Amino acid sequence: MTYLLDPTGRDLQGEAARLRELGPATRVELPGGLTAWSVTGIDVLRRLLSDPRISKDARRHWSAWAAGEVPEDWPLHLWVSVRNMFNASGDDHRRLRSLVSKAFTPRRVESLRPEVERIATGLLDSLDAGGDTADLREAYANPLPIEVICLLLGIPDDTRPELRALVDAVFDTTSAPESVVANQERLYRTLGELVEAKRATPGDDLISGLIAAHDEGDGSLTATELADTLVLLISAGYETTVNLLDHAVAALLAHPDQLRLVRTGERGWGDVVDETLRWQAPVANLPLRYAVEDVEVGDVVIRRGEAILAAFAGAGRDPLHHGSTADEYDLTRPDKAHLAFGHGVHYCLGAPLARLEAEVALPALFARFPDLALAVPVEDLRPVRSFISNGHLELPVRLR
Repeated sequence: MTYLLDPTGRDLQGEAARLRELGPATRVELPGGLTAWSVTGIDVLRRLLSDPRISKDARRHWSAWAAGEVPEDWPLHLWVSVRNMFNASGDDHRRLRSLVSKAFTPRRVESLRPEVERIATGLLDSLDAGGDTADLREAYANPLPIEVICLLLGIPDDTRPELRALVDAVFDTTSAPESVVANQERLYRTLGELVEAKRATPGDDLISGLIAAHDEGDGSLTATELADTLVLLISAGYETTVNLLDHAVAALLAHPDQLRLVRTGERGWGDVVDETLRWQAPVANLPLRYAVEDVEVGDVVIRRGEAILAAFAGAGRDPLHHGSTADEYDLTRPDKAHLAFGHGVHYCLGAPLARLEAEVALPALFARFPDLALAVPVEDLRPVRSFISNGHLELPVRLR
């Protein structure tokens, strides 16, 4: 059977549970009628993510791509067509990853702590000066990681709002075909203008470094790879952290017993981060990987050339690994295993930065507003329109 995925993401965890019941790997229909295997078991998925028989290169290893079945206006086209380390394998992946990895070393990330603290304090000051209610996603969870990644990359203030809107549209898996094409054209046009501006006035930032790598002309970075690497860094640099902060706040406010454990020091903010990543993976389903040869998964065989959808949200709540309490938010859980940042050679380079941002932003928020509470019942929080991005449209709270 083929399970029809809901492109709106209205019930990501319910859908993940239904897929798990069908087995560790289930054929699903993606938007546009293309199919993939959704893998929801954490141990099975971890094994596949490090299996050399699984590729990220659609051009070489996806039979649907080779057959011309992936139209330019497919809602997920950008996810599989970009030429950056996200979709590269082997030597290409190592080459492209090496160009940005220095910006995410533990020392470099830790050096950003004062800036993260400054940004968090400024946002909290603005909230404190406002009314008693606020949309915390819009006023805090969203701007903080955007400010940090734009600082790291060297994106000027006047470009940030447009880039944010364009990246948000990439994660919207309900877009009409014409909107998909128009958004991609605007995105690359905006990035092209940004590159030219940075080329004329370079700075001590990651974009200037990538431009220099391209302009050296030694083949270490093509023009297409430069643009597509910027797409990856800008989108991955904030979307996952926005959702992490969003869900962490919502979970703690909906589970006052767990918030009490943090406030009394029985559990740390690192526990909050890991349990939130397990309980609500910021990226619910990540497209796509491809079988280089036939691969057995339980009692099914993923055939050569078939696509694989990594169901990170489903894997985090796998009862075969986490037991009967897998659906519960529990900071005391001894095993908080998750795959929210991926696994293997494609493990997210920005994971340490996302952790740093969360471990600064969350305690600062709850210290500033000790009476923080949800302004609506938790069941009334609406999800973003995506089966990829896992967050809320708004996070309305009472600050006092």
